[in-house]
Amino acid sequence: MTRVPLSVLDLAHIGAGFSSTQTLANSVDLARRVERLGYVRHWFAEHHSMPSIASSAPEILIAHVAAHTSTIRVGSGGIMLPNHAPLRIAEAFHTLEALHPDRIDLGIGRAPGSDRAAMAAMRPFDAEQFPAQLQELLMLSRGDAPADHPFHGVRAVPSDVPLPPIWILGSSGASARFAGSLGMGYAFARHFSPAPPAPPLRAYREGFQPSEQFPEPHAILAVSVVCAPTDDEAEFEAGALDLSWLRFRRQQFGPIPTPEEAAMYEYDDVERAFVRENRTRHIVGSPATVVPQLEALVEETGANELMITTMVHAHATRARSYELLMEAWQEAPAGSRREA
Repeated sequence: MTRVPLSVLDLAHIGAGFSSTQTLANSVDLARRVERLGYVRHWFAEHHSMPSIASSAPEILIAHVAAHTSTIRVGSGGIMLPNHAPLRIAEAFHTLEALHPDRIDLGIGRAPGSDRAAMAAMRPFDAEQFPAQLQELLMLSRGDAPADHPFHGVRAVPSDVPLPPIWILGSSGASARFAGSLGMGYAFARHFSPAPPAPPLRAYREGFQPSEQFPEPHAILAVSVVCAPTDDEAEFEAGALDLSWLRFRRQQFGPIPTPEEAAMYEYDDVERAFVRENRTRHIVGSPATVVPQLEALVEETGANELMITTMVHAHATRARSYELLMEAWQEAPAGSRREA
């Protein structure tokens, strides 16, 4: 098995006691750290009206982080296209490409990234129009609307730079086939999807049509990981993840609790069952525990890249998790299976 690259999905979670200003500064610091470690991408998500998440405007964070790094690719994971006018997104990412040539990725999804009230505050939302919106974005990027089209003569500017590579985000076979049919990259959201990733990634590869940006299929698997020096330490830090997801399920989007607060929470039987089921989507442990599970996922799915997201309370803990993982990933022989 070939050792695949690692990347970062940064949800900019706000920990209890931290401000949004500090959280975003931490994202810049994390990007600098993971760039030195060898991670190849740093993507930001789009979420709205969630006090626990500071990433509501990923295109702004992309510009800021790209300006404070030098080699790592920076992108959206993703822009929720139904929330926006396609021309606005096309021009934003043409501008980012002009500012940071060959370093920008445009990840696009169809989910709202918010609740119904926030959706209504953004603009009329219709996920069914996502394929048409994407085609509109591409048409405006090229400036080739037909003469009888209402947008004839309209083109995204700056027009002397290309649109960055486009990645379709999803968690189903339909999104995978759609990405493959357009010759785009595909990113599967295993960090929250209960669906097994292998069938969609297989469908993506089987239906892939080569394009100028992607001569070959490239599938990213997004994975939630909490890595610490020991399994016990990782379990302690992941307590904040467990309690946060329980609260998210109840539409309680407050800051990420401290692991101490999480350790004191008294779960009832129903809550414990939810935590056990939810943990199947998260990989928690020491490097010796985490690496074999990631290797197994790559072997099972054929993913070309793993994109790691880490939900913990403290910035130092998150940065250390990425450091430990990359050190172990680079040291372990491809195809190895370590014992925990």
